[in-house]
Amino acid sequence: MPLDELFALYPLAFVCTALLLGLVVGSFLNVLVWRLPKMLERDWREQAHEVLGLPADQALPTYNLLLPHSQCPHCAHRIRAGENIPLLSYLCLRGRCSACAAPIGKRYPLTELACGLLSAFIAWHLGFGWPACALIVLTWGLLAMSLIDSEHQLLPDVLVLPLLWLGLIVNSFGLFVPLHDALWGAVAGYMALWSVFWLFKLITGKDGIGHGDFKLLALLGAWGGWQILPLTILLSSLVGALLGVIVLRLRKAQTSTPIPFGPYLAIAGWIALLWGGQMTDFYWQFVGLK
Repeated sequence: MPLDELFALYPLAFVCTALLLGLVVGSFLNVLVWRLPKMLERDWREQAHEVLGLPADQALPTYNLLLPHSQCPHCAHRIRAGENIPLLSYLCLRGRCSACAAPIGKRYPLTELACGLLSAFIAWHLGFGWPACALIVLTWGLLAMSLIDSEHQLLPDVLVLPLLWLGLIVNSFGLFVPLHDALWGAVAGYMALWSVFWLFKLITGKDGIGHGDFKLLALLGAWGGWQILPLTILLSSLVGALLGVIVLRLRKAQTSTPIPFGPYLAIAGWIALLWGGQMTDFYWQFVGLK
């Protein structure tokens, strides 16, 4: 029986497959989140040396998403295949390195779990089909970008731009919205935060929003069309304001401390893609305009 027929006849099989695949991808995202910023920093350093005419750094060891092999940051113990099974390895090792017994960060299993559960939820919510498959891929990208932005205040173009183009491509087939809605969603998403950035800069003389946020909102507009942008901006602002205050208090930081906005945009855009129409209809009915 072909795989598509199997998933169509047995939806639970699709959900379980999405869960397992999400766990595996979540393990890869841990590597991506840790290594990609370092790889970009290397590239920027090399480009700066070239532009300034400075001698290049001495030959550095290979560092990419595949090499060197994963190892314990405390004792440099190489992580074997059996120690790298999503969630199971963490539970079997009781959250500690097998060589030095140093604690393994909880972020690693939590990322795997989040990626698996989100993938399974989309598979259950949408059922088997191209929309579910495309949205699962988008979810992986949004999760990776959110984690990188929360740690480094960076939304890498190497992640944002391919997903922006992918949104336009899938909507060229009308997967979520017509292509013209997706196109103007990308344009409006970028221009909305770009305008806020320059208005804030003219008033205060400071940068209030990172340039990566422009592109992330354009990405969301390319997937969901211009229709989801008002809800996305509203939700991200509300969640960002609430959680931002909580984070500042927990960290005992100053109100001037920069807070990454990318994760809030990603969460709000993801919600708007799944339930934007229902939430908007409920609002209009609530105010008596529908």
